[in-house]
Amino acid sequence: MKILLLSVRDDEKPAIQQWQERHPDIQLTSVEDELHPDTVEKVRGFDGIVIQQRSTVEASMYPQLHDMGIKQITTRTAGFETIDLEAARANDLQVSNVPAYSPRSVAELALAHTMRLIRKLELFDERSAEQDFRWGGLQASEIHSLTIGIIGAGRIGGTAAQLFHALGAKVIAFDTKPNHKLDDILTFKSFEEVLQEADVISLHVDLNPTSEKLIDAHALSLMKPTAYLINECRGPVVDTPALIDALQEKRLAGAALDTLPHEEKFFNVDLRGQDLPDEDLIKLRALDNVILTPHVGFYTNIAVQNMVDISLDDTVALINGEKCDHVVS
Repeated sequence: MKILLLSVRDDEKPAIQQWQERHPDIQLTSVEDELHPDTVEKVRGFDGIVIQQRSTVEASMYPQLHDMGIKQITTRTAGFETIDLEAARANDLQVSNVPAYSPRSVAELALAHTMRLIRKLELFDERSAEQDFRWGGLQASEIHSLTIGIIGAGRIGGTAAQLFHALGAKVIAFDTKPNHKLDDILTFKSFEEVLQEADVISLHVDLNPTSEKLIDAHALSLMKPTAYLINECRGPVVDTPALIDALQEKRLAGAALDTLPHEEKFFNVDLRGQDLPDEDLIKLRALDNVILTPHVGFYTNIAVQNMVDISLDDTVALINGEKCDHVVS
């Protein structure tokens, strides 16, 4: 069996090598390229493919993959919006993802972002860089005195709730399908109630038509002016221009964003000495009450290992016609 992994980063190679050592009868090949019309020919001769890309898998490639004998597309990510599921189905391609590579990795970043915001650390950093070491006006809040609102209490949101609860915070949550196994650490409330009552809103929802711009101008208007917004899920879940307006007008205390719309143009890209390619990014960077990280919630040793292991295990299962729990098509 021959499997091609595309868009492979250097930090993934040790995990790939470890999987290879456990499966010496399977031949793995890694390339840095994404799957595009000018690279799809590299798939020829392989039995399966594993991708991880930000750009769309273009429509012309699905029949090409089918004609090459490929039966599946597996992505080493939770999100699969770059893949056209209808086109995949039409060409007998099963699509699978890695829905839970490490809920704790993303949940811990939500906690870290929250602590950084409530302790005003980004503002102290800015002052220190200018050799201003005064405390004035930057009194912090202690986390056990706050109410944390979780939007989307699934694998990641539930894990985040456990971390916040362990530190003594009151945790409330909204989810379209409440998991009442979490009732001992949080209280489920309506979407509007969570927005109105929480001191910190932490977003952990999938990106789908119902969640796009879930946090819009109206939702932001329901939040306390002293509240913070944390987004560790997908950029389009937040109406970014509306968020910028709320931050600029001090209708929100601050935000920490690990993901943004159109982030493929700038996150994980070295833009030193260049003009930034996104107006919203420029505006957010100009605000002193915003923390930006380049979509690194997943980026831990355990998460990267799991993304490789699960995606390759699923690829083998799909090639062999075996059951795979992570098929999304």
